[in-house]
Amino acid sequence: MAVTSPPGATARSTPRPAAPPKRSRGRLTLLLAAPALVLLVVFFVVPALRLLWLSVTDPVPGVSNYTAIVTDDVALTIVLRTLGMAAIVTVVCLLFAYPYAYLMTIASPRWRAVLLAVVLIPFWTSLMARTFAWVVLLQDNGVVNSLLRAIGIGQIRLLGTTTGVTMAMAQVMLPFVVLPVYTAMRGIDRRLVDAALSLGARPVVAFLRVYLPLSLPGVAAGATLVMVLSLGFYVTPSLVGSPQQSMLAQFISVQVNQLVDFGGAGALAVALLVLTLLLVGGVQFATRTKGTRSAGTSMVGGAQL
Repeated sequence: MAVTSPPGATARSTPRPAAPPKRSRGRLTLLLAAPALVLLVVFFVVPALRLLWLSVTDPVPGVSNYTAIVTDDVALTIVLRTLGMAAIVTVVCLLFAYPYAYLMTIASPRWRAVLLAVVLIPFWTSLMARTFAWVVLLQDNGVVNSLLRAIGIGQIRLLGTTTGVTMAMAQVMLPFVVLPVYTAMRGIDRRLVDAALSLGARPVVAFLRVYLPLSLPGVAAGATLVMVLSLGFYVTPSLVGSPQQSMLAQFISVQVNQLVDFGGAGALAVALLVLTLLLVGGVQFATRTKGTRSAGTSMVGGAQL
């Protein structure tokens, strides 16, 4: 005689294994992160603390090394030059990377792959090789000056100048802006722009009021990467520039290798680290504040509707 299940009864599902307790998950997370934490402590935290200690003890205890950065005209000029150069390179990269990333979003899949390969090729080339290539291109009889003479502009001194350093650094940093901006643009729903156009907005207004704000997270990420990396750039300014355009990393190298001033170099390195942290923190705060304001505006608009 067959036994039927009572009405409403369901087949018993296979029991799922119990989830590990939170304490076990925390131990597993710590165990997995332990190698990275050890590397971070050994190769970053310990050297940073060592530099901080040298900056306040060598040659005499105190903050004289830090006051020298502000009172010494040479050190202050180099710090300001480094900030200005990093800002200029960031702006140049944004001007070239934004339209390039936009072109990648509207191109066909085949051309998008080609454009992406062009962006990734610099990552497969040695930085030293690229820098020496710029030395050859920017010299007085190089390719760039030959083109300038051919179109009637005449010869311009580029090697050993701020313009040459900016061109070389921007070429190195360009992929660090293109990729974050392209990633942000890929997530934008183009129907929003079409909706703005259908409501009577001009294309420029639709771009500035709809598309550009949605792409700003990628712009902020790329600009932060370029700015932070440019603050500590050493190879390209050393080879393409001149001592008159020295940046902070070069000045630190001179303090250590030629002047044997470890305390002054430590103070400069700590100052560079503080500038980087302030920059990253400022961008994070600005981005978070903008996101909060945008969310609040959306809530108000929804309430009005």
